[in-house]
Amino acid sequence: MKKLWVKILLVLVALVILAVVLGFVFLDSIVKRSVETVGPAITKVEVKLAGARISPFSGSGELKGLVVGNPPEYKTPQAIKVGEVGVSVVPKSVMGDKVIVRSVKVVGPEITFEGSLSGNNLSKILENVQGTEAKTQPQTKEETKAKTRKLQVDDFLISGGKVHVSATLLGSGKSTTVPLPEIHFTNLGQGPEGITPSELVSKVLKEVTDATLKAVGAAMGDVGKQVTEDVKNLGTGTVEQVGKSVGDLFKKKPAATNQTK
Repeated sequence: MKKLWVKILLVLVALVILAVVLGFVFLDSIVKRSVETVGPAITKVEVKLAGARISPFSGSGELKGLVVGNPPEYKTPQAIKVGEVGVSVVPKSVMGDKVIVRSVKVVGPEITFEGSLSGNNLSKILENVQGTEAKTQPQTKEETKAKTRKLQVDDFLISGGKVHVSATLLGSGKSTTVPLPEIHFTNLGQGPEGITPSELVSKVLKEVTDATLKAVGAAMGDVGKQVTEDVKNLGTGTVEQVGKSVGDLFKKKPAATNQTK
């Protein structure tokens, strides 16, 4: 009887070890699946990840092709597109109660700003995230994970970003691109309770939205000043001449494109 219990115990230990090993072996697919299931539960828009590569030994790696979609009422294909995200985690923490993330480096994100300063795609997604966070009773298992999984993020950096701004606000039918200021967070979720995925997304997206609105507002202000000056120079010019002046202004901008809404 004693030998039987010893055998059962050994089998159980072996199964636990196997589960841990498989967890590390399939770490890449686990990360990808988590992003594509928990992400939409938080944002209420499509979130896609082309691939993930995380070393089970060092915990360092990268996420490739992260795309955050737009709410249904907006026309552009996506709100945020990132070619590469560098990550570093403590490998053994992935299987524990609290995932410890040493660093996240979001390199060169491209943000598409659609709408106006008072109502736009980024603000809508932020509302969705905050609505998810405010729910006392999560409706799906993905929402439950988003509100209960513990994280610790020591360093979170967004750099080299740019915002593609539709210039239809000015009626020109053109678009322009403005730089996104660097965004940097440190020591998130250091306490025993950590920070949940929904809290993390809410915090980061709010900062991104605020920085984008400031950048867009500044760009529109610069355009407005130039238009005012052009109107003065035109003197008795026609409305068509003023419109042409605004169009020419965007043609002069090095970062301008011919993209339409």
